[in-house]
Amino acid sequence: MRRGLAIFLIINALIVAWLVRSVYTLLTLLVEDGSADAIHSAEIPAPNSPLIENMPQYIPKIIHQTYINESVPEVWREPQRSCIDLHEDYEYKMWTDAKSRELIATEYPWFLNTFDNYSQPIQRADAIRYFVLAHFGGVYIDLDDGCNRRLDPLLSYPAWVRRTAPTGISNDAMGATPQHPFFLRVIESLRAYDKNWHLPYITVMYSTGPLFLSVIWKEYMSSGLNLGDGLGGGRVRILMMDEYNRYPWSFFSHHKGSSWHGKDARLIFWMGSHWMMLTVMGFLLAGVVGLSAWWVWGRVLILGQRKKRRDGGVWERAMGWSWRAGKGGYELAERHEV
Repeated sequence: MRRGLAIFLIINALIVAWLVRSVYTLLTLLVEDGSADAIHSAEIPAPNSPLIENMPQYIPKIIHQTYINESVPEVWREPQRSCIDLHEDYEYKMWTDAKSRELIATEYPWFLNTFDNYSQPIQRADAIRYFVLAHFGGVYIDLDDGCNRRLDPLLSYPAWVRRTAPTGISNDAMGATPQHPFFLRVIESLRAYDKNWHLPYITVMYSTGPLFLSVIWKEYMSSGLNLGDGLGGGRVRILMMDEYNRYPWSFFSHHKGSSWHGKDARLIFWMGSHWMMLTVMGFLLAGVVGLSAWWVWGRVLILGQRKKRRDGGVWERAMGWSWRAGKGGYELAERHEV
């Protein structure tokens, strides 16, 4: 029985180790706050400050946005116009579906099949933003993000993304120099993460969306490439929530968006707001499953021992052997028929 218990514990330990290894990066994201690479308020001159002119510019003055076509819905025209009007000296690129596919087909044909076969249009919208930053450099901004101030101070970092809640980074506002190693790693990882998780929200988030980007970011930091702030540097700086959109001096303002969210997204949000209850239920369920597995394992061992004894008895009778009592217990003796 002790041997059976040891085997049972070893098997369970291996299963737990495999599960932890499979989700290790996701687990580490829970405790990653991005503070080591944060762009602090003290680094950012006030709007219209003359200090901005003394800051280096690494990221080119290009603003990228995406939509199905050139006819942007009324709800997003105000935030779109705020970014264009504040940056008249920036090149503005609107990546429609047709232009996005043309870029992929021309410059990245190895990705065209994956791009065309995404099940959700938002996956193509996610993917193209990574490709245009890796190819042209510049700043990508979602249409539901308006600009509160000029983005010039953010051009002083080789690459930046923004912190999101509850953990990780988002892909709605980000910037980079052309061919930055982080975004090259991102576009190279897209095919490997192209999996269908049956729920559209999870599929989008983990194949091209913020969760995918957060996982690649965490792996990138662990690779040792997240170094160097100057031109050609590989470090990715983090725009924290205060600098993102919480104050009048923040860079962006958020407007109504997220039109691709469906019923499954509402389920995920509900789970997020009831995570404590679901965690307790998960531990209870794991306990029930563990006890049930132990009971089944015990029954298998008992049945195996009974079968072994029964088979052994048949063998002994066939050979003419029997057990007899002796001073030291029982010993096997040859049995003679009379």
